[in-house]
Amino acid sequence: MARPAGDPQEPVVRVPGRAAGGGTDGGPDAELDRIASFLTRLTGLLLRTSGEGSELIAREVGAAGRALGAEVSVLLVMETATLTVTVPDGRARTVIVYAAPEVARLDRIAALKPLVADVRAGRAGAAEASARLDRIEMAPAPYPWWLKLLGIVLFSLGFAPLMQPTWYELGTTAVLATLAAALAVASDRVPRLARVLPLVASLAVSVVTLELFAGDPAHGGPVLLMLPALFFFVPGDYLSAAAAELGAGLITTGAIRLVYAVFLLVQLGVGVLLGVYGTGTSTRALFDTAADADLPRWVLFASWTVFTVGTLLAFAIPRRFFWHLLALVYLTVAVQSAATALVGETGGTFVAAVVLAAVATLLSRGPDRPPRLLLVLPGFFTLTVGSLGMRGLTTLAGGHVVDGFSDLLELVLVVTAIAVGLVLGATLVPDRKAGGEPPVPSSSG
Repeated sequence: MARPAGDPQEPVVRVPGRAAGGGTDGGPDAELDRIASFLTRLTGLLLRTSGEGSELIAREVGAAGRALGAEVSVLLVMETATLTVTVPDGRARTVIVYAAPEVARLDRIAALKPLVADVRAGRAGAAEASARLDRIEMAPAPYPWWLKLLGIVLFSLGFAPLMQPTWYELGTTAVLATLAAALAVASDRVPRLARVLPLVASLAVSVVTLELFAGDPAHGGPVLLMLPALFFFVPGDYLSAAAAELGAGLITTGAIRLVYAVFLLVQLGVGVLLGVYGTGTSTRALFDTAADADLPRWVLFASWTVFTVGTLLAFAIPRRFFWHLLALVYLTVAVQSAATALVGETGGTFVAAVVLAAVATLLSRGPDRPPRLLLVLPGFFTLTVGSLGMRGLTTLAGGHVVDGFSDLLELVLVVTAIAVGLVLGATLVPDRKAGGEPPVPSSSG
């Protein structure tokens, strides 16, 4: 439900008038320039890692600015932030930051939390904070490329039994996810590939699935065979973050993110259709009927551990947070399963989102605790909202109108349930301003 978004480059800064970092060691503007420079770079990094929502940006940047003795006005859209930094004597700097949102390097989010906490507490000034931010930006990824590739494969394998609990599904996912993971890793080094990665990945997975694995209907529909391998690219997180931003009153940001999420879904669907046309397969083959289950229960239970390990490696989450993530994944699955049995799938998803958001908010309190985004993300993935959109579009394209529209309707209901549940879960936890992150009504944490 998440994928690399845009080119893997540093945020772009535009400064009307004087550059934010243009001050010298002395003079009346030097301190203002140091503050504005730090806040600009902080905003750029937060914006670039805001694939799960942008509510955190204005709050964190504003609090950091006040701690450094400046007032900060932030105007946000999905990929752009305009900052106006003003010191008490009225001098100001205005900066525009551009960055494509993603969730590829969550180790940076983990490192930013104690830095921002120190700035807010007055333990770090603008110069020291800038030096620490330098180290965060220059730090290499915590895992080499081959572990990221393995992580994406494990991420897909852990999700596969949710689509079809069969050994055949696991076997095909291992092959298809390796192909998709290789493309994802290659896109880190080839910016042009990153721009069309969802299309290229879905096309490649579609062709291989239709040519090698979809010959026998007894193994389930081709759509269900493809989905686990494409799970890394499906924008379910964007859909839910967009709904949460709309609910929180960030209309422009939420609307833009919603349009972008739909575009990514359509791009994935077009890739699948191109694979169908390229192999000469009838579009009627795009059905999503599941095969008979043959996986033992222990495999289903263990798959969520595999999924959590994959999430850790695929999104560069520091390994010290593994046990927190694993506990929240199993908690979310357990709550969703129990609540679904009582109130149906949409209600069960809502209850699970509420519990996940509330527990993650509690566990994230304190500068040394994991950021809320890291805690919410793996549990959020288990709610599988993005796969419904992918299933709906491809099934509809295959001419199965009733099934396709049923999946799309369920997508709308589940997206809303998750977004409202995350807002409610964060709201239920009393705000504690000292020593930790305040609740944020979104999957962004």
